[in-house]
Amino acid sequence: MTIVLPAEWAPQRAVQLTWPRPDGDFADIFAEVEANFTQIAVAITRFENLIVACGEDVDGLREHLTAAGAQAERLQLYPVPADDVWARDHGPITVFRDGDAVHLDFVFNGWGGKFDATLDNQVTRALAAQQCWNAPVESLDFVLEGGGIESDGQGTLLTTERCLLAPTRNPQFDKAQIEARLQQWFGLQRILWLRHGDLLGDDTDGHIDTVARFCDARTIAYQACDDASDPHYADLGAMAEELRALRTADGKPYRLVPLPLPQPIHADDGRRLPAGYANFLILNGAVLVPIYADINDEEALSRLRPCFPDRKVIGIDCRALIAQYGSLHCVTMQIPSAAA
Repeated sequence: MTIVLPAEWAPQRAVQLTWPRPDGDFADIFAEVEANFTQIAVAITRFENLIVACGEDVDGLREHLTAAGAQAERLQLYPVPADDVWARDHGPITVFRDGDAVHLDFVFNGWGGKFDATLDNQVTRALAAQQCWNAPVESLDFVLEGGGIESDGQGTLLTTERCLLAPTRNPQFDKAQIEARLQQWFGLQRILWLRHGDLLGDDTDGHIDTVARFCDARTIAYQACDDASDPHYADLGAMAEELRALRTADGKPYRLVPLPLPQPIHADDGRRLPAGYANFLILNGAVLVPIYADINDEEALSRLRPCFPDRKVIGIDCRALIAQYGSLHCVTMQIPSAAA
C-alpha cells in the first residue's frame, strides 16, 4: 500500500475554520477577532471552499460572511460546538492510501493538558456525523497536532523534539516508537527532528509551523532573529544551524529563506506574544501570511513571494489572533483533494 501525507501545496478541496465563541477565550476582544476570522474566511473563499465549525446560528454567520464578501457557494457551515478556535490542532490530518483520502483523527489534549479540549477533541467526528467529509474518518489513540508536523509530500516529515517528545503527549512511547508510528500512518521514509526553535509565549511546546515551513520539497522558510539583544536570538540561531545541516532526500542542502522577526508584541500582563511570519497558510492559488502592522511585514512578504511564484502572497493582519498566542496557520486546516 502506498501512503502519502500531502504537502500543503497539494490541491485542496477546502480549508476548515472553527469560529470563535463570544463567550470563549477571545471574549474581551470578540469584535476584533471575529473581524480577523472574517478577513481570513473571505480570502479563503476567493480560492476554494471553506468549512466552518460554528455555533448554532449558522444562518446568521452565513449572512455575516456573505455580506463581508465571502463567496456563498463556497461556504459550508456546520453547527458543531468547540472549546476554542485552533483547527490546525483539532482538525483532521488527511492521508492518501493508494490514492484514496482518509481523515486521521488524532487525540487533541490541549497541548499537553494546558487547556480543556473536550469539545475540540470531538470536532472532527461531529463534522463527520453531519456528512461534512467526503472520506472516512479514523480515530487514533495518539496525541498529535497538525501544527506539530510539516510534510514535503515526498516522504519527509519535519518536526521538533520539544513538541512531539513532550512527556505530556505520549509518555508511553519513546522517540523510536513515535517515529515508527508516524512512518506507518504517514508513509514516511524519514523524519527530520529539530532540537531548537520556539517563540516566546507559544503554548504548543514549539510547533514546527511557528518556526520552519516547507515551501516546496527543496525550500524551507524559517523564523530568523538578527537582533542579538532579543531573547530569541540564541535559540533561533541554533535552529538556523540545524536547518543548514539538513539535507534533502537526494543529499543536497535545502534552500533556506530567513524571515524577519516582528517587533515584540506584549499582552496586557507583559507576556510576549508569539508573533511570527512562518505561520502562513498555502491555498490553491494563494498564500495567506500573518502580518502585525509591523515595520517588517512587507519584508516578510517580499521574501516569501519568490517561494510561491504561481500563487498570490497576501498579508492578513493577525494582531487579534496573536492575543491568544496563535496566528493564521494555527486557526486553519487544509483538506487536500489529491496527494500531489
